[in-house]
Amino acid sequence: MKVGLFFGSFNPIHTGHLIIANTMATTTDLEQVWFIVSPQNPFKKNSSLLHEFDRFDLVQRAISDNALLRATDIEFHMPKPSYTIDTLVRLQEKYPQHEFKLIMGEDNLAQFPNWKNYEKILEYTGLYVYPRPSSKAHAFGNHPHVKFVQAPLLDISATFLRACIKNGQSIRYMVPEPVEQLIKIKKFYV
Repeated sequence: MKVGLFFGSFNPIHTGHLIIANTMATTTDLEQVWFIVSPQNPFKKNSSLLHEFDRFDLVQRAISDNALLRATDIEFHMPKPSYTIDTLVRLQEKYPQHEFKLIMGEDNLAQFPNWKNYEKILEYTGLYVYPRPSSKAHAFGNHPHVKFVQAPLLDISATFLRACIKNGQSIRYMVPEPVEQLIKIKKFYV
């Protein structure tokens, strides 16, 4: 099976993430998209990061009704911070029957050369890239292992959502209803 890997903190998961994942699963040759919930992104501070198990639970609730989407906690069992190349190797060892492709926003291409072993990632899996409103020119436009996928331009940010929650403002329609309910019940991000 050809599987797209969508890495992120998902702090919290929101409609933008879900639309991108579903678009990748339904308009490309990917048969499934797996959300890789990252305990700690090496490029981000984790001061406002909800516990990894809570974020994983939110992702599972968000995708529970879509058989094309799946969540995995594989990085929870790896050294922190987790590096994409290490996760790709672990996934390939655990699921040798699958072919993996890395899903990434176009805005991340500029800093992609800063990733650990980025050349091996390109070789190993290649990239499926979706457009982002703030994208700048990059060197990967004609790379044979980089596939650009048409998808809606969405600019919903988890930072904005966390601020809304903290200020008592509605996040309705920006996150799935089960995610919103759990955030309210558990008082996440307040």
